[in-house]
Amino acid sequence: MPRPIARVLTLLELLQSGGLRTVPELADRLGVDERTVRRYAGHLLDLDVPVESVRGRHGGYRLAPGYRMPPLMLSDDEALAVLLGLLAGRRAGLMAAAGTASETAAAKIRRVLPERLGRRLDALLGSLAFTAPPGTAPPGTSTAPETGVLLSVADAVRHHRPVGFRYVAADGRRTERTLHPYGLVAHAGKWYVTGMDPEADGERTFRLDRMAGARVLAGSFAPPEGFDPAEHVLSGLAGAPHRHEVTVRVQGSAEDVRARLPAGIAIVEELPPGAGPDPGTGRWSRVELRVDRLDWLPAVLASLDRPFVIDRPDELRELVTACAARLADAARRRPPRA
Repeated sequence: MPRPIARVLTLLELLQSGGLRTVPELADRLGVDERTVRRYAGHLLDLDVPVESVRGRHGGYRLAPGYRMPPLMLSDDEALAVLLGLLAGRRAGLMAAAGTASETAAAKIRRVLPERLGRRLDALLGSLAFTAPPGTAPPGTSTAPETGVLLSVADAVRHHRPVGFRYVAADGRRTERTLHPYGLVAHAGKWYVTGMDPEADGERTFRLDRMAGARVLAGSFAPPEGFDPAEHVLSGLAGAPHRHEVTVRVQGSAEDVRARLPAGIAIVEELPPGAGPDPGTGRWSRVELRVDRLDWLPAVLASLDRPFVIDRPDELRELVTACAARLADAARRRPPRA
């Protein structure tokens, strides 16, 4: 969109927010001089937008009362924010009372968007996976990537095209990367893309908020059959290096144990029959965690409500013993009589 036209539309957005806007204020918001603001107001009048001019010391421009905007003129960022907000609300169960209203609202927005933007948003919504099950609000602090990065990566995922980008690692190193992206994943308020890194000759996962300058490259690739992007991201996060390596055996199937643990913190593997600490006690699973702190793990193990055995480290065994003693002591206390 040519810059003058974009600024005229921005002026219209400012005026439709209500109230009187002074010429100096509009000039500052638009990054132009006051004469240009008056010219832009004239352009709106030529388009039959009822812009009223108010004279005087505190004069400026405003829209005539009762004027209604034509339906939906959204920027890329605004359209993405609205559609993702509707999607996240449905998944978190926040819009259950609205029935199908959120779905019909998303469909209406999609129909009036420009074809170019509509295709890119369709690519995003069609390639996005969530680690949290429907009806679960995402934990953690949300870290939003750049809209251009998100839409470009989604386009590459959908059409099986390589994507190039600049990346800032956790230690601050900056590199130029190329990835064959298999899927987009939303987890704990953050966005990830996972796929094959041709330079490293292996599968890698990158955080989108650390990416910049994403662009779809020439060529194509075939993603592997049956690849689960969400599961791959969770396994990678659970296996990342940390200060403590923890191994615990828990009574129960891998599926049952995994359902009782927060997503992305543990690797759970079901053990063969008889591999538990006591013969004849049913199925057992090995849980491996890599964590920076151990003090929160006793409460997690207690919440499993299952028999467990700590293989390592000994420090965790001592913390669980101390936690059990505190709980037993608290349970023995009686409230004072009135």
